[in-house]
Amino acid sequence: MKPRYLIIILSLIILSACDNRRDNIVYIDDTAPLPPVGIVSISLDNAVELQWIENQEIDIDGYFIYVSDRYDGRYEYIGNTRATTFVDRGARNGFTSYYAVSAYDFDGNESELSRDVVYDTPRPEGRDVALVDRFVMPHRSGYDFSEYSVLHFDTDFTDFFFEVTAEGIPYLVVWDDSEIQDMGFTSNLDEINSAPNSGWNPTGDALAVRGHTYVIKTFDNHYAKIRLVDISTSGMIFDWAYQVARGNPELLRAQQQSLQKRHRSLSQRH
Repeated sequence: MKPRYLIIILSLIILSACDNRRDNIVYIDDTAPLPPVGIVSISLDNAVELQWIENQEIDIDGYFIYVSDRYDGRYEYIGNTRATTFVDRGARNGFTSYYAVSAYDFDGNESELSRDVVYDTPRPEGRDVALVDRFVMPHRSGYDFSEYSVLHFDTDFTDFFFEVTAEGIPYLVVWDDSEIQDMGFTSNLDEINSAPNSGWNPTGDALAVRGHTYVIKTFDNHYAKIRLVDISTSGMIFDWAYQVARGNPELLRAQQQSLQKRHRSLSQRH
């Protein structure tokens, strides 16, 4: 074989080997996704639901969820999901938890923790509770938020009661060691997110009006709210929410926190 042809053949072999090597190159993805945004917390009874906006990267595999007991504390892993919602069933009524979410991709790259300031204090709530005028059925006219129970209007644990005057005017009434305030008409219970600092009715009662929401400060320094769903000449039906953390005015069920930047390093959370 002539040297010229041998050189050509060897060149083709080398080029073919180079092409095969290029085909076998392994590309490593070490780029982490962006942190999730738009996180919303929803207070449940002994639980907190988190929701957020779906990441737009095409290789997102899921999300990790973290919790802390304070804003600048250490964030601990509590679970993961491929959805954009997560329920923390370890949360307890009256205790505030701070949350953060990270995204991870199919190659195991994890984003920094979310920068949204998200915290929640779960509290119980109830729907369609019926009370009767105390002059008609006194043992079915009062309510105790701490026990979620209807009871006699005149007990040490009655937080408020319902009565209709001789003139047919319905009232919500609290005892002297409690406070009540009419917050006006609301389309739902969640429109009132916290108890007011002032403006309590000095007479300890409020005219009962369908669709109005009322805030009550109980004798043992807890806050509650009720919304009057229906009313008649002898009874009323209401929805309620109660904050079991003493002195905590937060009564909001669903809240979206502001997109404030955390002031401390995200690395301390892991």
